[in-house]
Amino acid sequence: MTSFESKLKDSLTAEDEAFLRNLEEGETLFGQLGATFTGPMTIWTGFAFVLSFAFFGIAVWAGFQMYAASEPRLMVFWLAIFLFSMIAVGLIKIWFWMRMNHLALLRELKRIELRLVRGAK
Repeated sequence: MTSFESKLKDSLTAEDEAFLRNLEEGETLFGQLGATFTGPMTIWTGFAFVLSFAFFGIAVWAGFQMYAASEPRLMVFWLAIFLFSMIAVGLIKIWFWMRMNHLALLRELKRIELRLVRGAK
Protein backbone atom coordinates (compact mmCIF):
# COMPACT_ATOMS: atom_id res chain seq x y z
CA MET A 1 0.00 0.00 0.00
CA THR A 2 1.36 3.42 -0.94
CA SER A 3 1.59 6.34 1.44
CA PHE A 4 -1.23 8.05 -0.45
CA GLU A 5 -3.55 5.08 0.10
CA SER A 6 -2.71 4.85 3.77
CA LYS A 7 -3.31 8.58 4.29
CA LEU A 8 -6.61 8.30 2.47
CA LYS A 9 -7.65 5.30 4.56
CA ASP A 10 -6.73 7.05 7.80
CA SER A 11 -8.75 10.11 6.85
CA LEU A 12 -11.97 8.11 6.43
CA THR A 13 -14.34 8.57 9.35
CA ALA A 14 -17.68 7.09 10.34
CA GLU A 15 -19.27 10.32 9.13
CA ASP A 16 -17.79 9.73 5.69
CA GLU A 17 -19.18 6.19 5.63
CA ALA A 18 -22.65 7.49 6.51
CA PHE A 19 -22.32 10.12 3.81
CA LEU A 20 -21.46 7.45 1.25
CA ARG A 21 -24.48 5.35 2.23
CA ASN A 22 -26.67 8.44 1.82
CA LEU A 23 -25.20 9.07 -1.63
CA GLU A 24 -26.03 5.56 -2.78
CA GLU A 25 -29.75 6.29 -2.36
CA GLY A 26 -29.62 9.39 -4.55
CA GLU A 27 -31.29 12.72 -3.96
CA THR A 28 -34.55 14.13 -5.28
CA LEU A 29 -34.87 17.46 -7.06
CA PHE A 30 -36.37 19.12 -4.00
CA GLY A 31 -33.61 17.59 -1.87
CA GLN A 32 -31.01 19.12 -4.14
CA LEU A 33 -32.78 22.47 -4.00
CA GLY A 34 -32.86 22.29 -0.21
CA ALA A 35 -29.16 21.47 -0.14
CA THR A 36 -28.40 24.83 -1.75
CA PHE A 37 -29.61 26.48 1.46
CA THR A 38 -26.82 24.88 3.50
CA GLY A 39 -23.17 25.74 3.85
CA PRO A 40 -21.37 29.02 3.45
CA MET A 41 -23.68 30.31 0.69
CA THR A 42 -26.87 30.13 2.80
CA ILE A 43 -27.39 33.88 3.01
CA TRP A 44 -26.77 34.44 -0.71
CA THR A 45 -29.06 31.59 -1.65
CA GLY A 46 -31.84 32.95 0.54
CA PHE A 47 -31.32 36.41 -0.90
CA ALA A 48 -31.51 35.08 -4.46
CA PHE A 49 -34.62 33.05 -3.62
CA VAL A 50 -36.44 36.11 -2.25
CA LEU A 51 -35.16 38.26 -5.10
CA SER A 52 -36.54 35.86 -7.70
CA PHE A 53 -40.03 36.12 -6.20
CA ALA A 54 -39.72 39.91 -6.03
CA PHE A 55 -38.73 40.13 -9.69
CA PHE A 56 -41.57 37.82 -10.65
CA GLY A 57 -44.02 40.02 -8.75
CA ILE A 58 -42.65 43.10 -10.49
CA ALA A 59 -43.03 41.33 -13.86
CA VAL A 60 -46.68 40.48 -13.18
CA TRP A 61 -47.37 44.02 -11.99
CA ALA A 62 -45.62 45.53 -15.04
CA GLY A 63 -47.57 43.19 -17.33
CA PHE A 64 -50.89 44.43 -15.95
CA GLN A 65 -49.73 48.03 -16.14
CA MET A 66 -48.70 47.53 -19.75
CA TYR A 67 -52.17 46.35 -20.74
CA ALA A 68 -53.80 49.17 -18.80
CA ALA A 69 -51.59 51.88 -20.37
CA SER A 70 -53.30 54.15 -22.86
CA GLU A 71 -50.25 55.66 -24.54
CA PRO A 72 -47.73 53.70 -26.63
CA ARG A 73 -44.86 55.34 -24.76
CA LEU A 74 -46.15 54.00 -21.43
CA MET A 75 -46.72 50.57 -22.97
CA VAL A 76 -43.10 50.43 -24.08
CA PHE A 77 -41.95 51.57 -20.63
CA TRP A 78 -43.93 48.84 -18.83
CA LEU A 79 -42.86 46.28 -21.44
CA ALA A 80 -39.20 47.12 -20.75
CA ILE A 81 -39.75 46.65 -17.01
CA PHE A 82 -41.59 43.37 -17.67
CA LEU A 83 -38.79 42.04 -19.90
CA PHE A 84 -36.06 43.12 -17.50
CA SER A 85 -37.84 41.41 -14.60
CA MET A 86 -38.41 38.18 -16.49
CA ILE A 87 -34.78 38.08 -17.64
CA ALA A 88 -33.71 38.65 -14.02
CA VAL A 89 -35.89 35.73 -12.89
CA GLY A 90 -34.37 33.54 -15.60
CA LEU A 91 -30.83 34.46 -14.65
CA ILE A 92 -31.48 33.76 -10.97
CA LYS A 93 -32.90 30.36 -11.91
CA ILE A 94 -29.78 29.65 -13.95
CA TRP A 95 -27.69 30.57 -10.89
CA PHE A 96 -29.71 28.11 -8.78
CA TRP A 97 -29.23 25.32 -11.31
CA MET A 98 -25.50 26.02 -11.46
CA ARG A 99 -25.33 25.92 -7.65
CA MET A 100 -27.21 22.62 -7.60
CA ASN A 101 -24.86 21.25 -10.26
CA HIS A 102 -21.85 22.39 -8.24
CA LEU A 103 -23.10 20.60 -5.14
CA ALA A 104 -23.89 17.46 -7.14
CA LEU A 105 -20.36 17.50 -8.54
CA LEU A 106 -18.91 17.83 -5.05
CA ARG A 107 -21.02 14.88 -3.90
CA GLU A 108 -19.75 12.78 -6.79
CA LEU A 109 -16.14 13.70 -6.03
CA LYS A 110 -16.68 12.73 -2.40
CA ARG A 111 -18.21 9.45 -3.54
CA ILE A 112 -15.15 8.70 -5.69
CA GLU A 113 -12.84 9.57 -2.82
CA LEU A 114 -14.69 7.26 -0.45
CA ARG A 115 -14.76 4.45 -2.97
CA LEU A 116 -11.00 4.79 -3.41
CA VAL A 117 -10.62 4.46 0.34
CA ARG A 118 -12.89 1.40 0.42
CA GLY A 119 -10.84 -0.20 -2.32
CA ALA A 120 -7.64 0.47 -0.41
CA LYS A 121 -8.87 -1.45 2.66
